[in-house]
Amino acid sequence: MIELKKQDYHKASKSLKKVTFNSLFARAAVEGHVSGKIFADSQDEPTTFYVIHPYGMTLLFGSHRNKNFNEAFKDHSLNKNGLRNTFEWMQAYPDNWDNTLKALYGNQFITSSDNSENIDSGIVELNTRVNFQFNPQNYIELKKNLISLNGTITRTTEKEFNEMEGSVIPSKFWDNAKDFLANGIGFSCYLEGQLACTAYSSCRMDNMLELGMETIPKFRGKGIALHTCSKLIEYCLENDLEPIWACRLENIGSYNLAKKLGFEPTLQLPYYRLSK
Repeated sequence: MIELKKQDYHKASKSLKKVTFNSLFARAAVEGHVSGKIFADSQDEPTTFYVIHPYGMTLLFGSHRNKNFNEAFKDHSLNKNGLRNTFEWMQAYPDNWDNTLKALYGNQFITSSDNSENIDSGIVELNTRVNFQFNPQNYIELKKNLISLNGTITRTTEKEFNEMEGSVIPSKFWDNAKDFLANGIGFSCYLEGQLACTAYSSCRMDNMLELGMETIPKFRGKGIALHTCSKLIEYCLENDLEPIWACRLENIGSYNLAKKLGFEPTLQLPYYRLSK
């Protein structure tokens, strides 16, 4: 595995365009909208690529036949050098990679349902990623029955960008508040005078806006995520943007919220959790 120089990131673009599922996060890194990393099998004429978004989502794509790259990638997946203290969540394209990876990991490959002890090192855990498609008619039905919220939703500012806590927050998808305010969009909900929820563009490419959302634990279960995300969807509709949603199948909360907002599941993909 060779880390590409930033001036060579464009070499991944042609192969990335062939990916048929939602890969906006990878595009954001490849096109320099966010600071990421790209590894490849060659600096000069790469054919295999591994893109790492700063949030920890990754995409492996291109040729699956580069033996030296694959062996080095196995070491990276299992964190053999101990440089990583967080998981990486990987998708792979094309489908040929699925069998290649199973053979590569051997008995260190385990499904999430079989990982009852929640082993997080020395294995690669198989989960499922779901892509959704927005159905405007479903959303219209939601709006008809949406109960009013006992809170305040405002445009996300630098204050909320810096103060919002959690795992899926704007500061983990954008390099800084200035960049987010110039190129992204978000809405934040205040409940009982406290910042409770933020829905925002985790990626914004062409006419597509991928939604990210986080609710403070003490305010969960009150329906504020539904209202806050609805505000962002309204922004998309008013500005001719297609709302995009994807999540892990095992994330029941995110999956159900997507369906409530009018999104329909269209595709399920292998989602590999790499060791930390």
